[in-house]
Amino acid sequence: MANTEAENPGDRGGPQLPKSPTGIVGFDEITGGGLPAGRPSLVCGPPGSGKSLFALQFLVNGVTLYGEPGVFLTFEQNRADVVADVSSLNFDLDRLEADGRLLVDALSLEHQAIDTGEFNLEALMVRLAWAVEKFGAKRVAIDNVEALFAAFSRPALVRSELQRLFRLLKDQGLTTVITGERGDGMLTRHGIEEYLSDCVVVLDDRVVQDVATRRLRVLKYRGSNHGRNEYPFLIGAQGLEVLPITSLGLNKQVSAERVSTGVPGLDDMLGGEGVFRGSGILVSGSSGTGKTTIGASFADAACKRGEVVLFFSFEESEAEIHRNMSSIGLDLTGWVDRGLLHFHCERPTTRGLEDHLAMMQQLIQEKAPTLVVIDPVSSLARGGSAFDVSAMLMRQVYYLKAASITAVMTVLTDESELAQSIINISSLVDTSLELVVLTALGERNRGLYVLKSRGTAHSNQIREFLLSDTGIEVVPVVIGAEGLLTGSARIAAESAERISAESMSLESEELARALEQRRETVDAHVATLRDDFVAEERLTQRLIAASEQRREALRLDRLAQGRRRTVRLPEDEP
Repeated sequence: MANTEAENPGDRGGPQLPKSPTGIVGFDEITGGGLPAGRPSLVCGPPGSGKSLFALQFLVNGVTLYGEPGVFLTFEQNRADVVADVSSLNFDLDRLEADGRLLVDALSLEHQAIDTGEFNLEALMVRLAWAVEKFGAKRVAIDNVEALFAAFSRPALVRSELQRLFRLLKDQGLTTVITGERGDGMLTRHGIEEYLSDCVVVLDDRVVQDVATRRLRVLKYRGSNHGRNEYPFLIGAQGLEVLPITSLGLNKQVSAERVSTGVPGLDDMLGGEGVFRGSGILVSGSSGTGKTTIGASFADAACKRGEVVLFFSFEESEAEIHRNMSSIGLDLTGWVDRGLLHFHCERPTTRGLEDHLAMMQQLIQEKAPTLVVIDPVSSLARGGSAFDVSAMLMRQVYYLKAASITAVMTVLTDESELAQSIINISSLVDTSLELVVLTALGERNRGLYVLKSRGTAHSNQIREFLLSDTGIEVVPVVIGAEGLLTGSARIAAESAERISAESMSLESEELARALEQRRETVDAHVATLRDDFVAEERLTQRLIAASEQRREALRLDRLAQGRRRTVRLPEDEP
């Protein structure tokens, strides 16, 4: 039994209404688990909005995902058409019916008992009861009950019989989906929603600025909280898919790893290490400021690390991107040949916003990239309102962050109607880079600054951003008397500073040489004085030695004279 007592949005404790999950991506999340189990639900909308597909997908998912057999009863199509219509979605109704898990029953309403007063649905009830018992059905879909009113001319009697039919389905505990055409001023043409009020789902298919877009709203859900907004939905290769923002929570894992932007000067402005892996980067600027080049640099750096990159372009073809990037030394062709870089280039007007979102998410699932570049996201605004664009971008940012994929999105700020959309998503990204045009002295030059970068130290300066055949260069700031200098003014200031530095260097060298010469002169003079002193010292020492010798000789002479006088004394006695 697939009935669940899932937590409904906004519920806080207490018993929950049993739910039957539909298996439709996104729908079960906005309804807190699916449709009310054992009760009838109405799905209404204009022709082509996806009512029959909703009913069939509810049954097929019930069989394949939740083990609940079902019965599909249609009054408008024959069985062969029903089977063929959904075969492209890999719904093999013939196999499911052969396995005894699903019955597709097409009833032809012939114009018979009209105005006889004998019309009733007894035969239909018996037939349905037999099918439910034979297949052990837990789910039933009736498509389209409005056909009964078209075939029979007594609507009051038809309503009475339908009420009896729905009571029977409810008494048997069958989770039932009934489809109906949208009426003027009413949910359905004949007001059957009056007694199908347990759950009412409204589908819509509208055209905005020549682009078709689908919307889903849960108008009523008795006994359960639910998302009350309109949600975009798609009919794709897997059937219906609802795209609520609420389907992506804020419990994603984050990484402390930093990855390079591919521009060394920009890495330096971001603390020397680049951006966080799995973060969102918004690159904003007017036309020609280098937004695509920044995105391509991110892609090139990721490919150099051996990572897979998916590049979405909505304004340039792949060949144009290869040619333009090769002019600044970025060879992206090699990465494509190695299977690391994948391009998807498409005009934004070829499909609606939701289709673009689904297409991008499908390619992301197929290629499993670590980096996604969307250039530019602002082009998508041409196919929808500012609110729709903002909601779509928020869903995409949430999706990429939840998958830990680094996302680089460029935005053309020339289009003023996008201002509010950009403001709405700028708070969701982690790093915001602004490319600006710096005008001075008759020149227009590119500038770059980091508006914000969460969790990292970053520069608060505006740097000049240069593109040349040797690559990308972020030039350090040069401040002059008139403020920030760029272009020729920066080159002139750097030249003047270099000349001044060279002059100071020459002056220093001359002073050093003069000092050295003076030192040599002093050293020579000192050496001469030292030599004179040595010579004088030697002469003095010789004179001192001679004087000492004379004094010693005089002393010796006196001693000798004294001895002689002492020897002659006895001869003088009488």
